[in-house]
Amino acid sequence: MKKALENEADIKLLVDTFYDKVNADELLSPIFNDFAQIDWDHHLPVMYTFWSTVLFGSMAYKGQPFPKHMRLPIDPGHFARWIELFTATVDELFEGESATEAKQKATSIAQIFQLRMGLLH
Repeated sequence: MKKALENEADIKLLVDTFYDKVNADELLSPIFNDFAQIDWDHHLPVMYTFWSTVLFGSMAYKGQPFPKHMRLPIDPGHFARWIELFTATVDELFEGESATEAKQKATSIAQIFQLRMGLLH
């Protein structure tokens, strides 16, 4: 049975499940693993604090995510796939207002990044 997205354990489950999908994805995996060479042991805890800050207002995340994305060879198709996987992961694990909010915030973040990168006009 699905439940509300409501605590840090839920954030960890969401992030871990989502990035498992990213790592298995033929479009996104090469960006993360080959080009950016992500250190997953470091990256995943950063993503826990990022999403905790975005969804719960924890203010634990202190980084600036946008500059790291500027150098990536990505286009609107990569963002669309990222949103597709994120939305599917949320829908698979959670329901309710908090799940809807997570999907809306992820979509907004992707749109803002694309605008700032000059990929949307």
